[in-house]
Amino acid sequence: MTQTEFESLGSTLLVHVELPQIQSQEDLKELQLLAESGGGAVVCSISCKRENPDPSTFIGSGKVTEVADSVRAYEVDTVIFNNKLTPAQERNLEKAFGVRVMDRVALILTIFAQRARTYEGKLQVELAQLQYEQARLVRGWTHLERQKGGFGLRGGPGETQIELDRRALRERISAIKKDLEVVASRREQNRSKRKKNSVPVVSFVGYTNAGKSTLFNRLTNSDVYAANQLFATLDPTLRTVSLPVIGKAVFADTVGFIRHLPHDLVAAFRGTLEETAQADLLLHIVDCSDEHKESNIEAVNAVLEQVGAQDVKTLIVYNKADLISDSPVEIIRDDTGKAVRVYVSALSGFGVENLLSAVSELLSDNLCEFTVKIGSKHGKLRSLLYASKAVANESYDEQGNCLLELKIKAVDAAIIDSKTDGDLSSTCTLLKKPWIVSNEFDFSLVD
Repeated sequence: MTQTEFESLGSTLLVHVELPQIQSQEDLKELQLLAESGGGAVVCSISCKRENPDPSTFIGSGKVTEVADSVRAYEVDTVIFNNKLTPAQERNLEKAFGVRVMDRVALILTIFAQRARTYEGKLQVELAQLQYEQARLVRGWTHLERQKGGFGLRGGPGETQIELDRRALRERISAIKKDLEVVASRREQNRSKRKKNSVPVVSFVGYTNAGKSTLFNRLTNSDVYAANQLFATLDPTLRTVSLPVIGKAVFADTVGFIRHLPHDLVAAFRGTLEETAQADLLLHIVDCSDEHKESNIEAVNAVLEQVGAQDVKTLIVYNKADLISDSPVEIIRDDTGKAVRVYVSALSGFGVENLLSAVSELLSDNLCEFTVKIGSKHGKLRSLLYASKAVANESYDEQGNCLLELKIKAVDAAIIDSKTDGDLSSTCTLLKKPWIVSNEFDFSLVD
């Protein structure tokens, strides 16, 4: 499966099969949007119900005949199944229809191949394609002999050619993984630099076409490509913004999720998706006008769990609030007063101020504002506080003591306290309120 193979889907026919053992059925409308996003022109769709998939054709001989007749009647170029097909089923259906057949997984890979722009994105898509292709490699060599080749054995070139191609695939996969490791190390360096500078990261996640990129553009004054189509944005984009109270923060736009995102694709994009697990806050963007919004939220949460981001602090952002009536104009809070949901419209700007306020509030959960009085003998402590970007203001009292107004995370305060042998605890005069840094460190009141 190469990118050139998917340059054009042409006229497409969709096949949707409902199976009782699959709890969350794929929506036919979503498959149509996927096909159109991949460049296909949908001319017909066929749905059916089955108790179990047919081992050889998935849909059974009767439906195969019906689909084949429609392929000829509508002059279809590609038949797309809304289910995952085995390599054997795919080969048998292509023989029966005489046109290209692909399943939902292959279609999503097609779209990703078309949208990848960065070096890393192209590598990730190619890796997912090659891993998907490994199981289907035999398809291209059915005209050759299938016996094992080699000295002293009967049989011919078919198996030898397959082995050569498999070896080439394995070598290319290995090379791509090494290249991605280099890219990952660079990303880790950038991540470490942001942590060192105490710059919080806010990552945008959500179901595809929920309006993440449009909202990202409004909040960051960017021009990231945004369109009313599935997977309009593939490559991640980072922008620096200034937030009230917090100051500098990094907003990261990520690829949209979808139900049953191919495992190979998740594995290939794991390095990029793991950025969400390292974020200080996730903005889970939801299309509140979508009738399937609850199941979409579950699908996104499933992917977040796959990449270890299920425990990251999250704010639900109901986007496209202009499409529904009576949208709440205030921040929705839980029983403890914590912001949990906000309604916005990326197009009109409705609720954006509430969103930024909620983001600042959630990011400042781990921040404490207080003032320390530092004598001349604690110069090292002053230097460390400045290095951690914790100093908001500096002044001096009548005795010449340095007064530093701080905004600092608990974990950073604990680290500084340990580096200075408790200087921060022993010299700290809290002029605003007592504050516990963590379970192990606190700032003692000093008269």
